[in-house]
Order: sequence, then structure tokens, then C-alpha cells
Amino acid sequence: MLENLPAGLGHALRGARPGMAQLVINDEALAEVDDIIIVTSPAFDDGDELPTRYTVDGEGISPPLQWSGIPEKAAELVLLVEDADSPTPNPLVHAIVWKLPPGDGGVEEGAMATQAQPSDTPAMGVNSYLRLGYLPPDPPPGHGPHNYAFQVFALIAPLKIETSAPGRTELVDALRVHAIAKGMLIGTYERT
Repeated sequence: MLENLPAGLGHALRGARPGMAQLVINDEALAEVDDIIIVTSPAFDDGDELPTRYTVDGEGISPPLQWSGIPEKAAELVLLVEDADSPTPNPLVHAIVWKLPPGDGGVEEGAMATQAQPSDTPAMGVNSYLRLGYLPPDPPPGHGPHNYAFQVFALIAPLKIETSAPGRTELVDALRVHAIAKGMLIGTYERT
């Protein structure tokens, strides 16, 4: 969708980005939550560029992820993928996956559903385009590098959310009450 924007517009919006401080993992109310979950991917290292296959310029499928260091008392996990550099007031939500089983584990490549490819992901929330599923990275051309944060949260109790598919606001409210551990992996992507 954003791949068709003129690069000049991307350059003009270069300074418009919420930044890493606005990611949910850096929410002030979650400052006391232990940062002990180790999030990795066999497809890319922390801070490295995302392989094109996981973006809108490739196959647009979700990358494989692994996590460890989950506290034994965790009842449920939540995975949240955000773009800290989108030209929007808040980070752009690319995916919310909740009701993940507690414990060390992960998700396979393509496990997060997209509009084109359904999957067996336990429960997907609403991304910033108000759709269920994984929104592949699609930064505006010329906007510079974008940081995509794959954030994992361990919860002391299962989320009780009024809707069947939470959005960012509902998720943040619930995490402020139930999160007991967190961790993050960053993948970057840029269109020149």
C-alpha cells in the first residue's frame, strides 16, 4: 500500500515518527516489569534487516520467532509487533497475537495469519489497518529505516478483554495490570 507513495513524500515525512520510546514495551506503566524474555529469530539477528520475504515486497508472511526465559508463573503470552518509525502519532501495529501458551516456545514462519494466508495462530488482534492478522512491513519509500519491534509479554493471568479481537489501546490497558515479564527483538527494513 505505501510502496506506491512518491519517494519525495517519504523524504518530506522523514522526521515524522513516534520513536522507540513510544513502543508498548517502553510504556511508563511497564517500567517495573522484568525485561527477561529473550526473543530471537532464525531468520534475522536483533537489529538486522528483515529478509524481504517477510515484507510486502516479498511474500508478506510473518517471520519465525522464538522466546525463552518465560517465568514459571506465567499464565499466557502476548506477541505484539509494532513499527516505531511509521509516519503516525503512535507506532503502527503490525500484529497482535494473544492467548499464546505460557513457557518457552515460539511461532513458525507464516504462523501469523494474513488476509491472503489464514493460519492456526491462537488468537489475532486488530492491526492499525483495523484488520485481523499480520500486516507485512511496508515503509514509505525515502522515509529512512524503520524499526520493527517483535515484543513478547508474559502475563500472570489470562487476558479478559471485552472484544474478541483487541486493538492496541485495550491490549496496553490489560498489559499494565497483568504483565510480569517482557522481551523484544528488532528487525529493520527500508525502501530507498
